[in-house]
Amino acid sequence: MPKRDSPTTKDALLAAAREEFAEHGVAGARVDRIAQRAGVNKERIYGYFGNKEKLFDAVIQAALDEFAAITPQPGEDPVEYVGHLFDYYQDHPELLRLLTWEGLHSRPGALPQQQRRVERCRKAVASLAARMDQEPSPEVGRTLMTLKGLAMMPMVMPQIAELVVGDRMDNPAAIAAMREHVMAFARTALRDTGSKDVHQGR
Repeated sequence: MPKRDSPTTKDALLAAAREEFAEHGVAGARVDRIAQRAGVNKERIYGYFGNKEKLFDAVIQAALDEFAAITPQPGEDPVEYVGHLFDYYQDHPELLRLLTWEGLHSRPGALPQQQRRVERCRKAVASLAARMDQEPSPEVGRTLMTLKGLAMMPMVMPQIAELVVGDRMDNPAAIAAMREHVMAFARTALRDTGSKDVHQGR
């Protein structure tokens, strides 16, 4: 079989930076540790990205692009959408950590790639609105935020989930039970909003 190409230096830096930023945030991340993880000279970071903040922005955008590439629109099946988010956040906890750090570190003014992110959000709201037989609106946006919150909360604060539920969120049975619960909760809530043909599965 032909030998696969090794990742480029830029890709290696992005992968190393994702780990570093997820663990330490923007303020706590160290350029020398990122370079060491990637196996390159730290001057390459400045050559590719300019500074640590711009590297963080590039890491966030790459993580969001990966997420968007495999995530269905919420209007396709809102309940399954919640299940998909739950699974993705469970498998990629670094995305939630990165977004949390971004929220804590966000600078005045527009987020990086803001227009691109706004367009994705508008598309998702429009998709859910169509499923709910409504026009896109802030109310539909709040519903979408609630669905996202249901899926992410157990992973964002597993210590709170353990205190409230009594199960550790690294226990496969507890994870499965929480997933089933948030999907059932979403199904009931969406029926109350008048959403059409809400998924009737498990």
